[in-house]
Amino acid sequence: MADIEKITGNLTGINSKKINTGRPIMDIAANFAHEPGTTLLMSGGDLDCARYHILGIRPWLTFSGKGILMTLVTEKEKHQFEGCPFDTVRAIINNCKVESTLDEFPLMAGFMGYLAYDLKDYLEKLPRTSVDDLGLPAIYLNIPSIILIHDKQTGEERVCVPFINRVPPVSLDDAERLLMQNSNVPETENSTGGSCSSNFTQESYESAITRIREYIASGHVYQVNMTQRFEMEFSGDPYALFKNLYKKNPAPFFAYINAGDHHIVSTSPERFLNLKGNHVETRPIKGTKPRGKSIEEDRAFRQQLENSKKDEAELSMIVDLMRNDIGKVCEASSVKVKEHKRLEAYENVYHLVSIVEGRLKKGCDEVDLLKATFPGGSITGCPKIRAMEIIDELAPGRRHVYTGSIGYISFHNSMDLSIAIRTAIIHNNRIYFSFGGAVVYDSDPLDEYTETLHKGKTIMETLQTGGSKKKEEPVAWINGSLKPLSQVNINISDLGFQYGYGLFETIRVDNGLILFLEEHIERLNSSWEAIFNHPVPDLTWDEIIRQVIRANRLDKCVAAVKIMATYGDRDIHPYNHGLIVTAKPYRSRLADKAEKGLRLGVYPEQRHTPMADHKTLNYLYYFMAGKWAKENRFDEAVILNPDKSISETNTANILILRGRKIIRPFSDHVLKGVMETHVCSFLKDKGFRLDTERVFMNDIIPSDSIIITNSLIGALPVTQIVDIELKSSIELCNKINSLVIG
Repeated sequence: MADIEKITGNLTGINSKKINTGRPIMDIAANFAHEPGTTLLMSGGDLDCARYHILGIRPWLTFSGKGILMTLVTEKEKHQFEGCPFDTVRAIINNCKVESTLDEFPLMAGFMGYLAYDLKDYLEKLPRTSVDDLGLPAIYLNIPSIILIHDKQTGEERVCVPFINRVPPVSLDDAERLLMQNSNVPETENSTGGSCSSNFTQESYESAITRIREYIASGHVYQVNMTQRFEMEFSGDPYALFKNLYKKNPAPFFAYINAGDHHIVSTSPERFLNLKGNHVETRPIKGTKPRGKSIEEDRAFRQQLENSKKDEAELSMIVDLMRNDIGKVCEASSVKVKEHKRLEAYENVYHLVSIVEGRLKKGCDEVDLLKATFPGGSITGCPKIRAMEIIDELAPGRRHVYTGSIGYISFHNSMDLSIAIRTAIIHNNRIYFSFGGAVVYDSDPLDEYTETLHKGKTIMETLQTGGSKKKEEPVAWINGSLKPLSQVNINISDLGFQYGYGLFETIRVDNGLILFLEEHIERLNSSWEAIFNHPVPDLTWDEIIRQVIRANRLDKCVAAVKIMATYGDRDIHPYNHGLIVTAKPYRSRLADKAEKGLRLGVYPEQRHTPMADHKTLNYLYYFMAGKWAKENRFDEAVILNPDKSISETNTANILILRGRKIIRPFSDHVLKGVMETHVCSFLKDKGFRLDTERVFMNDIIPSDSIIITNSLIGALPVTQIVDIELKSSIELCNKINSLVIG
């Protein structure tokens, strides 16, 4: 492990003072919500675990970890090393241990952030059979340079600043001034787009519940916590979403984390672990009923939950599991159930809650407590290890922070962490949120599915009503029907999917006018007969394309239409080819460029395949060439033949203009371009002579003009190829485009 002390320095003390901001802490946090590292923990409601609001800003250290790679970021440096998240946390805590002079305040210096559910893989050897599609850290913790605490009970506010090597990162007076600044951040709204999709259908979720019941019946487990994950597009302000959710349904463990490239918004009601000195507390929740629409219905739901033997059994199982878990690191005689089956009311649901407490053994610390209990039993099941294996087997994706923990771990023997349920991840303009419940043998699959929707009611309603109008989901034509893209299914045994055994055409549609359709379909049919060796489909392609354009409301703009054809998996009649037509808006490649032309680089891997004669779905080589170009700050990659002569680019044909001559580079195998043919015809009519010949890079001279062509871009000028500056052809390209594509 890295030398933690050299990286972090020594925490030598904490300075604090009472202040009076005169403003809600949520308004203060708005000034910093856009800054990476900002963490806000809000205690909503009036329960006995909801006393303090805590804001941490301007971290002097950020710790994140994924796999074996641990990352520490200070104001000046970034350090990476191989290690274990739990060992790293312990090393930092041991290096920063201080005595708190104000025991009534829970956090004066320490970590704020999250521990993802997937940290389980550092504690147990479990089969990893679900997909990590988000690729986010398994742990993300900040050490703030300024902490503001608001005691709801007394109204007192206190600001805390650490001393690192006897020097504070900011003075107390400057910290106070910073927090007292009036908000200058404009109010923004959330904007969601497209439909909300789940990683389960209702049928598949109910099937998973049935499978769990079979595991229970065969003695594998007693209870498993199953969940489904929803996602949709998201733009706007994650902090505005956080504020809206808090206003609608305040709960004791609300949290907002700006982690830079992703945000966490949590509305959890459940405490995972609380540590104060050596006193340990956990509050598992099991049993949920919706709130009623009338007083009578509400009372009936409450009584149903209080009298439910199933929910009581679920809670009792998890209480026993948590007693066992904390008992590993607590004095045996100290572990007891302080309160069992307490009913708690929230805006949308009722919950049953128990309180289990214990006294930490001498020689054990907060990391020992975490390793003994993580992840919480209420969101795994029991026995815990087998339950986690079943969750991974049945769930398509990793949970990440959902059902992990969010909160603080102090440097003065205190810790408070939630179970990260009712928690959303906002990443790359998408929002992900999950809901679930405990499954026992008596569980009804439909009831379990419905319960997840009740739990998600607040966040779903907020997303559906918060902000601008939703975008409509794109529509595709597939095998004779128009369907939303989310409902387009691909047969995984289709050879087009497995090997790229398929064809495609990309067609420009300009304000409803389909350009060069006859040539595109002629090329598609020619390749169909050569590659598939089956009869070509008898379809009115122009009408199909118009249907797709109208369905996507693209008839008043330039659109890119793609026809895709896959082989299927049958070699005899009836064939099961896949036929798909999609459409999306198209914007000129030069629209956002100051330079009126493209820069080309030469892709270092030569191409040699007879399939280059056809526009097949086996397109990975060209995709990787385009990716290489982007990484090397080029607009396109020049593709070379095996003899290193020039062939084409990763998306277009190349034409070299030398005086009044057009040179079309010769290749043994290259796709004949529809637009290339039209451009050459235009230039021949203008008096140019067309030659086809082998061209090498050392044949290119600065007085040459180079044009690249395809059906979407038309003709675009090339201003540079590798380091050779070329003669501009922008005026000629403009003339070609105005006459050929209008």
